Amino acid sequence: MTTVVVPSAGLPRRLLAAGWTLALNIRGALPTDQPAIAIVGARAASVVAMDRAHHLARHLAGRGVHVVSGGALGIDGAAHRGALAGGGTTTVVLGSGCDVLYPARHAPLFSEVLARGGTLLSMLPDGTEPRPHTFLIRNPLIAALADAVIVVEADVRSGSLATAAAAVRIRRVVAAWPGSTGCDRLLGQGAAIVESIHDAELVMAGTPRTRSLAAPPDSDPEVVRVREALASGASGVDAIMRHTGLSLRAVLRVLPRLERCT
Repeated sequence: MTTVVVPSAGLPRRLLAAGWTLALNIRGALPTDQPAIAIVGARAASVVAMDRAHHLARHLAGRGVHVVSGGALGIDGAAHRGALAGGGTTTVVLGSGCDVLYPARHAPLFSEVLARGGTLLSMLPDGTEPRPHTFLIRNPLIAALADAVIVVEADVRSGSLATAAAAVRIRRVVAAWPGSTGCDRLLGQGAAIVESIHDAELVMAGTPRTRSLAAPPDSDPEVVRVREALASGASGVDAIMRHTGLSLRAVLRVLPRLERCT
């Protein structure tokens, strides 16, 4: 299949409304303006998280929602497969040229995406090999192609958090499934919470569920311990962990709550 270069003027309105000005290289169908969700997360994802991503994508695709992800191993691949299993279409935003299928083991998946009316899309010209920075620069495009971004599982260094940050900048809804350090950080920063199909439907409806922070901070013993550590001069996450004995996940969950109370 031939790669087509589409100038910015010919791109979907969703991209133009987000301020996108770059031409894109496309194989397959041009993404439309139908409701769309980006489902992203870790490459080295747990089996449970991959099942969640697949289930979310399958359910939403079966209800006419287009699924966008980055084609990587782990959560991304599960999301694309889920969309296909739900009878829907999906867009793969590559960190390489459209003719350089990476990861190679996803070549059959990418072929099925095209055969089922989906899209391979890249900011990069054909022949471009993937590099660490090429995955980072494509993350804003994933966010811009969707109405909302759900991060299913991620650590604090995950590129999925860059996708979430890009979504915030263009006023897309960001949601996260709790339980991993990166997702817990997003929730602490105000992301919507997704723990079920119903929550995902609320995200798409524009009425996402948020985690209540109504309880007084001092009622949470972990908050008290972190506050005492800070008062004792602990500076930085590592120092707080040593002082409190709390896990990294717990500290990252508490700190944004304290910041909101200052």
